[in-house]
Amino acid sequence: MLHIKENHLVLKLPGLLLPPLFSVALLCSGMTGAGTTHAAAQKRSSARAAATVTSTADKTNGEEGPIFSEYKGVRIGMMMDEARQKMGNPQDKSDEQDFYVFNDKESAQVFYDKTHKTYAISINYLGTGGSTPTPKDVLGSEIEAKPDGSMYKMMRYPKAGFWVSYSRTAGNDPLVTVTLQRID
Repeated sequence: MLHIKENHLVLKLPGLLLPPLFSVALLCSGMTGAGTTHAAAQKRSSARAAATVTSTADKTNGEEGPIFSEYKGVRIGMMMDEARQKMGNPQDKSDEQDFYVFNDKESAQVFYDKTHKTYAISINYLGTGGSTPTPKDVLGSEIEAKPDGSMYKMMRYPKAGFWVSYSRTAGNDPLVTVTLQRID
């Protein structure tokens, strides 16, 4: 379900996780409610925070752990209250997901299961540079770009219990989405 709340377009996907490319693409293009632009709406939130990259290599069974295993201190399986404490006050929140906008180039969604544990985190970066991670930052290796510049790769980490994906749209001002999701 797509709705506008406090001048931000929000994508609600109860029970289903898809990279929120559409909501973020619309949000970043300035399509917000009440006639305000996204840039104007984001002046209220000037804090710029980079993703936390944690090395959790587990070599006991030969399986390398994920390089990108948390975002701003929030991990898969963390309780909702603790995640909100680490991330701050979301722009939109519910028992199923929280939506955060940190600035005009970075936003995130944190998804919760019925027991209020984090089961997915999706981070969106508009453009390159700044806090936008590279495929190597997220997956530990480069990804070959398609001719249009887009790229996608997902890596599963069964021992860690989740997968991580890196997705980049085509164009000079791409949308990069990094997603962590529990393996059920």
